[in-house]
Amino acid sequence: MTTSPLRVGVTGARGRMGAAVVEAVLAAPEMERAAALDIGDSLDELVAQSCDAVIDFTTPDAVMGNLEFAIGAGMHCVVGTTGFDDDRLARVQEWTAGHSGVGVLIAPNFSIGADLPTHPPARTAPHPASLHVAPSHP
Repeated sequence: MTTSPLRVGVTGARGRMGAAVVEAVLAAPEMERAAALDIGDSLDELVAQSCDAVIDFTTPDAVMGNLEFAIGAGMHCVVGTTGFDDDRLARVQEWTAGHSGVGVLIAPNFSIGADLPTHPPARTAPHPASLHVAPSHP
């Protein structure tokens, strides 16, 4: 049985990490880069390109608006942007509560060495409709 590739939008796509994410998505056979956005680009492009998921590597000033938009549009989110405090996490939880089929992973430290030992994908994969915050390591 053949499945369609996951259509991924990247926000912050012209930054150093965002550009690396775009390249990784392009190299992954199970993913398709549907949109690559940066400052000045309309988030509406994520909807126009039928993105299933959004990977955000923007700034603390931009990430909350991006998340609110993507969650509201029913897109899963992976966030590598820093700057999340308890208030921001509570706001994201409120947004996801209204969209039970949307999962959000906030990983302020995207190092495989930092995150995978504490939160292996096999442990988090069974919970796609949730907010998961990976710990930030110094």
